[in-house]
Amino acid sequence: QVTLVESGGGLVQPGGSLRLSCVHSGNILYIGLMGWYRQAPGKQREFVASIMSGLSTNYAESVKGRFTISRDNAKNTVYLQMNSLKPEDTAVYYCNIVDGGLKTYWGQGTQVTVSS
Repeated sequence: QVTLVESGGGLVQPGGSLRLSCVHSGNILYIGLMGWYRQAPGKQREFVASIMSGLSTNYAESVKGRFTISRDNAKNTVYLQMNSLKPEDTAVYYCNIVDGGLKTYWGQGTQVTVSS
């Protein structure tokens, strides 16, 4: 079985920073893509950032220049560095992995709250 566990969320003031981590375990033959999504109360889940096996990255327009996604294969971890946080970044952040067979795995999420 494959599990993903997010951590690093919390309460932060506007302009502050957080670093989210997602550690995965279990057998995955090939990780094609790792990414982050988020879901605010009453809203649909939306794409935040992704990183492919070749290390190319993609970001939602709303987070470009503020968020950075990275991965450490040796630690089975994907990170999301979030800087200059805004109240509208408040959401539950979810990690996902798409394997070589296009199967998608999701974590259970970590809460990020940006408020004064």
